[in-house]
Amino acid sequence: MTELPTDPLDPIALREGLVAHGFIIPTGVKGGDGRTAKFEDILDRFDALVMRNARDDGAEPLHFPPIVARTLIERMGYLGNFPQLIGSIHSFFGDDAAARELAALADAGERWEHMLDPAETMLLPAACYPVYPVFSGLLPEGGRLVTVRNWCFRHEPSDEPTRLQSFRMREFIRAGAPEAVHEWRDTWLQRGLALLQGLGLPAHSDVASDPFFGRSGRMMAASQRDQRLKFEIVVPVISADRPTAVCSFNWHQEHFTGTFGIRRSDGATAHTACLGFGLERVTLALIRTHGFDLARWPDDVRAQLWP
Repeated sequence: MTELPTDPLDPIALREGLVAHGFIIPTGVKGGDGRTAKFEDILDRFDALVMRNARDDGAEPLHFPPIVARTLIERMGYLGNFPQLIGSIHSFFGDDAAARELAALADAGERWEHMLDPAETMLLPAACYPVYPVFSGLLPEGGRLVTVRNWCFRHEPSDEPTRLQSFRMREFIRAGAPEAVHEWRDTWLQRGLALLQGLGLPAHSDVASDPFFGRSGRMMAASQRDQRLKFEIVVPVISADRPTAVCSFNWHQEHFTGTFGIRRSDGATAHTACLGFGLERVTLALIRTHGFDLARWPDDVRAQLWP
């Protein structure tokens, strides 16, 4: 059986093992490694398992590109809450003379970014963001449930294998009456925990908070925890003391419905909640737990992922 690194909770050793056993491809970009077919197979099969588990929920699948309108990011309040994570897209809008100057600066090894201007788009920070404007207006009776899978970007460069700048999320987004949305979030917390534990992962759930920025952000994080608005499912991947969040469950209350005018069928303001599986992180948790040799993974785990 192929063994894990000597200390499987050492992030450097784990990363070296992932490279040596052909799961990731270093690119020189921190948090931007390539993934091999072997890695992608696990990721896709876990996503398929989630979708089979959610089949009877009747979630409507929607598909969006991994970019979003700059104006939407502004409306979301993301710049005030998470400025350290943003991915702004800048492009060249100059004439021929400016283009030659730009190329000359680059050829000379000098800085050239000042010749770019912001585009109308930004990199998508959360897979659920494009969904909320779709909900605007009156919801159907019983609300609405949507699922999306997308690439997300957050500027957190790191050599730590679970801290990625570009990663994929499978999300489900629920809009409707407050009590129904809250119950849906809490029910899925237990379903998600059972699904991950059923794959042999030593997972548990805990109250959590988002990485709000600055002094005011610490107050917002404390309030989020006090109100139990966010839960995470965590698994030891690179640390036993600080396990890695692989899935999150968020109750937004009226945060997005007030912004986008999302109302229940009776005209009252709706609530929203979302849950998201970090597909790369779950894949890494499975490799960390069961080893690099996929053929030697437990039979019951293989039966679920490779039915």
